[in-house]
Amino acid sequence: MNLNIYFTNRLRLAYSKSSALLAKFWQKKFYLYLAALFTLFAVLDTVQLHIISGMRQQAFDAMVRYRIIVPKPDSNIVIVDINEASLAAMAKDYGRWPWPRQVLGEFIEQVEKQQPKAIIFDILFSDADIYNPDSDAYFDSAVAATNNTYFPLLRLDPSSDPLSLVKPAMIPGVVPLFNDAQPEATVAVVLPQFPAALKSGRLGLHNIYPDADGIVRQYIVYRDDYGWKLPSLPARVARDFGWSEPAAQSVLLNWRGPPFSYKYVSFHDVFMDGGSKEKKRPQDEFKNKIVIIGSTAPSLFDIKPTPMSKMHPGVEILATAIDNFKHNDYLRFPEARVVYFLLTLCIIWATAWGFYNNVGRSKIDVLFGASQFILMGISYASINFADTYINITGPVTLGLIYFAIARVYSAATGKMLEQSMVRYSTEREGELHATLLLIRLDVAQNILTDAMMEKIRYGLENTGIEQKSVEVLRGYQKGLWDLFEKTFTISWIVNQEDANGAARVTEDVAAVIAAFPQLLSKCIIAPDIAVSWFVHQGKISGGKEARDCWRVMFAEALLRWNEQQEKAL
Repeated sequence: MNLNIYFTNRLRLAYSKSSALLAKFWQKKFYLYLAALFTLFAVLDTVQLHIISGMRQQAFDAMVRYRIIVPKPDSNIVIVDINEASLAAMAKDYGRWPWPRQVLGEFIEQVEKQQPKAIIFDILFSDADIYNPDSDAYFDSAVAATNNTYFPLLRLDPSSDPLSLVKPAMIPGVVPLFNDAQPEATVAVVLPQFPAALKSGRLGLHNIYPDADGIVRQYIVYRDDYGWKLPSLPARVARDFGWSEPAAQSVLLNWRGPPFSYKYVSFHDVFMDGGSKEKKRPQDEFKNKIVIIGSTAPSLFDIKPTPMSKMHPGVEILATAIDNFKHNDYLRFPEARVVYFLLTLCIIWATAWGFYNNVGRSKIDVLFGASQFILMGISYASINFADTYINITGPVTLGLIYFAIARVYSAATGKMLEQSMVRYSTEREGELHATLLLIRLDVAQNILTDAMMEKIRYGLENTGIEQKSVEVLRGYQKGLWDLFEKTFTISWIVNQEDANGAARVTEDVAAVIAAFPQLLSKCIIAPDIAVSWFVHQGKISGGKEARDCWRVMFAEALLRWNEQQEKAL
């Protein structure tokens, strides 16, 4: 037990000494130095590091996952799901995936009878089925008979471009972005191997590019390769249907909810019903619908992590992009790096100003907390009520880190950095003229809280123009010392021979006494509060004797104040 007490005392002593050292070395300029350091980091992060961007992504994920207003998925978008159940059921007659292409050709013919708006494959037809050439021919014929089927392209790693024989101009639907597009450049892409699909020109990239942390948040509108515009599959669909195509190269997806928010139908169920004489499914099920054929089967590996789920079907990501393009409600996310940078500086330097000028811990806490709450509220509101995501997580995060460090420093050095006439007296030599003003509140114990007293103390400290120290005595002693309960002590010192300084202090005392009722009324309205005050002046010695002189002066003030009150009775 004694050992624990020993170590506890040693820690307290070390903390006290280190706090005193910090206060002496840095003083209040620490807040300015810290703000300058954060400013430098903000500049580097804006220009080069981009560390805060990762924090913005995490905040976006949380906001979009838990938002209040979630847009509904378009009911005219239907996903035909090659799920595990379909793979198992179809295996009896057609084997495991991939099935003979005739199966998909027959499916197209069945669905086309219902006049869908579009049939979009999220399946890459990269190789011919050498064992079933007739089946491939059947599929190619079925595609040729349509004018609303769409097929994906797969963009390979650009490092393979020199090995490719495909030039961008050879791909239907690819157009030059600029006049200086490179005509001889080649791109590594996987094209559908069916002539009808290529001839239709209804092709687009279905690449999904996750962010650096592996999460899919955006969808490309097009790729710029060697000055050529390679459209994505949603952008190609948007072009044919006259939807507004985004100008940006990629958009932030406006998610419609967790996985399986769209209408799903089983490929096996639809296929079998189409070939049956007795139809059990509605025969206008796909009329005017956008039909997307893809797979949610984990065994086909088209599962991606998104803000909504760690296992989001790729086909539904495609459906979300098409839905966003159709309704033009994808999330705009203006970079506005300069604006975010300036906002960061405003938060940091406003907080630094508050600490440097000692506006009061409670006030700083309230103002800073309210400002951060409002800023985050703006971000959250933007993702709920608008299509533009105002991402100010970076400024808020840096502001919070700055505030936390400054708050710790303030707690450690606050007492040392407060204005104290007693401490100032020990740092000066010679005879000093001291003035002590005591203001006592005769009020019920539970009416004025410590926070209210601190607010009044701060107001008194900033009243007048002379340097002073203001302290609050909250003792609960009885008897003679009862005079110091709910008591403010304000003290001034000037050189003994400084007559002008003493006169200024007298004016300052009058200003404090005059301002006190108004400061009190800001905190509490209670007509039964009795306020009494007493001014005492005297001579003290500077240096080592200063503390003893102040003790004597306080005692004299207490006795004379008590005598004054006894005479008044």
